[in-house]
Amino acid sequence: MCEAKTFNCWAMQFLAFLGLLALCLWVALRPKDPQYTIVDITIPESDLGGGGHNGSLTYDLQIENPNKDSSIYYDEAVLTFLYGSDSVGEKHIPAFRQGKGKTRQVIDYVDVNPRVWKTFRNSILNATAELKVALLTRVQYKTWGVKSKHHGLDLHGKLPIGSDGKISGKKKKVKLSHASKKWRRSNSRRLLG
Repeated sequence: MCEAKTFNCWAMQFLAFLGLLALCLWVALRPKDPQYTIVDITIPESDLGGGGHNGSLTYDLQIENPNKDSSIYYDEAVLTFLYGSDSVGEKHIPAFRQGKGKTRQVIDYVDVNPRVWKTFRNSILNATAELKVALLTRVQYKTWGVKSKHHGLDLHGKLPIGSDGKISGKKKKVKLSHASKKWRRSNSRRLLG
């Protein structure tokens, strides 16, 4: 009878140890989400000064893999710029693979929606413009040769635009963060089409 209690006690301790070991490994090896930062936004002075019906904006997006032991496989991403609730424009970033601890720079332009341009241009000239940025994509992590399931990313940020057509304020870089549930519900369906 004494031996049965000792064996049960030993077995419970062994299972508890395995559980703690599994938890520690999961916390240590769980990959971190990639970090997206808008480094620069520029609306050309020629677009702001002229009274034309068309405009464009150039953006510089930095994508960082903070993981030292996981590479990341990105599906196609949809980057959308919004003024109020109106879409200024969107860009599709093709799927790619990013190595461990690497950073990728995406510099491109977006033609501004002509229906929004006049209002957007006027608010820039008055130094009251604020662009919202939304990024939707899915990623997979590859750790120790094993790919994870797909993880969805729904990120957003706000960019105050000065009268010079560049990001205004103290922060010249804007890190995109996870969207709030309210923002996600109101915009995800529209952004995904």
